[in-house]
Amino acid sequence: MKCPFCGYIDSKVIDSRPTEDNVSIRRRRECISCGKRFTTYEQLESFPLLVVKKDGRRESFDRAKILDGVAKACQKRPVSAGDMERLADDVELSLRNGMEREVRADQIGEMVMERLRALDEVAYVRFASVYRQFKDLNTFYEELNKLTGKTDGAGPAAPPAPEDKTD
Repeated sequence: MKCPFCGYIDSKVIDSRPTEDNVSIRRRRECISCGKRFTTYEQLESFPLLVVKKDGRRESFDRAKILDGVAKACQKRPVSAGDMERLADDVELSLRNGMEREVRADQIGEMVMERLRALDEVAYVRFASVYRQFKDLNTFYEELNKLTGKTDGAGPAAPPAPEDKTD
């Protein structure tokens, strides 16, 4: 590391510790030439993550969009802000650990739904209804049946179709 005081290109590390947010390492260094001390921060280089939308457009990954969608789904539910933050963090970390530079939007939606399902089933259904764009009540009931694991017709079944009353 180049000394900011004398420009000498070598220094020794005196102390090394993580920062408060655990995102970088703080290193206290001493110049071998002039003996002055200085601090450097080492941070993991992150690559830009692009989201490929249904129509083929690409846009930068935005964690805030995940958090916004989750917050709407969890409105008036017993889910803490910390739980929502952890969900968004978990999704982002999984995406970045995947080492893919481009991720399809539907993959992100499925990841969010999987985590929401474990967090709060009502929030999961709310999110799924918007994400999967339920067209009618039957689609909604199908998702509820998947959630409860009932495929035999027991449990919440679709309401009977209205009878045609032509006299």
